[in-house]
Amino acid sequence: MRLLYGTERSDDELRMYGVVARSNIVVATRKLCSLLHDLGLEEELDRESADESCRHSVMTCRQAYDDLLAYLVENTATASVQDPLGGGGGAGGDWVGQSPRAGIGANHDAKLFLAHHDSIYTLWQSKTMKQAWAQRSKMNIVDTHKVFLDDIPRIASPDFKPTIQDVLNARIRTTQVVLEKYRIQGTKFEIYDVGGQRSERRKWLDCFDSVTALIFVAALSEYDQTLTEAKRMNRMVESLEVFRSVCNNRAFKNTSILLFLNKKDIFNEKIVYSDIAAQRPFGDYSGPKQDIDQGVAYFIGKFKDSLTNNALNDAFIHVTTATDRNNMGFVLDSARTMIMAEVIQIIEAVLFYHQIVSN
Repeated sequence: MRLLYGTERSDDELRMYGVVARSNIVVATRKLCSLLHDLGLEEELDRESADESCRHSVMTCRQAYDDLLAYLVENTATASVQDPLGGGGGAGGDWVGQSPRAGIGANHDAKLFLAHHDSIYTLWQSKTMKQAWAQRSKMNIVDTHKVFLDDIPRIASPDFKPTIQDVLNARIRTTQVVLEKYRIQGTKFEIYDVGGQRSERRKWLDCFDSVTALIFVAALSEYDQTLTEAKRMNRMVESLEVFRSVCNNRAFKNTSILLFLNKKDIFNEKIVYSDIAAQRPFGDYSGPKQDIDQGVAYFIGKFKDSLTNNALNDAFIHVTTATDRNNMGFVLDSARTMIMAEVIQIIEAVLFYHQIVSN
């Protein structure tokens, strides 16, 4: 929303996103190394390392893996990591530097990234790691982090300054209700962004008063993933249950509901090798494997079935890619038009009521 209708990011904010991007890479690498081990792919990594044609740098992918295990995963390294920044906030020749706004953990991981980015990139380029990536749902690895992993040399550069796309792809957990105000084509909008994690939902209640429209965002691509806080709960099932609970709440009886099924691009990629029907909660899926349109239609049906009054009009359902500004611009403009139409209907109904009372 802010990228489309708000103010530009300040350098201070961009430094925070730079730290977060580097931290995201380290978090993803930790999980991928653990997954590689759990999948028993270390011998495959040894075979690839012995093949000179597969070498992408001066170190082998096995050497890179061992380095990352010692410093990022198991913390068994005896040598301390030199501070690659030599200071904070752009000091030491690094534009990003450190950012207090990003938090202690993210800054620490960003330092580790700068110290070990060669190892991370070497391992990421290996064929063995690509096998692990294909099964990333087992470790709840964020899909969009692939964009950062593919672009490690740029992100490790001292001149790295996050782009708009970097800001969109950076993963920052929402831990509080965030209010953003926009003026869109002369109309004032207040958008309340709430955290989706279970621990954050108690904070939603204060936002439910006088709501004009509810925008519910669910990730299409998470049909084969589980919650971080509840390993046995499928993420899509959780989204459906939260959608059912929120939308059938009496507080939203007269509220327009817009459903955004996000991450369509990742869903398109994932459905090629991750069968919907193979996921226990969605064993009733009868569409063809690898059929994108049938898969999307199936999940739209699931969300529609969640409503007791069947009030979810197709015009209020949008399949989106949040990192695609053109796609989101069209979707948000459509949403704005529908919300304004609903508001006008309410105003007309109130005026009609007052006219009857006056007579």
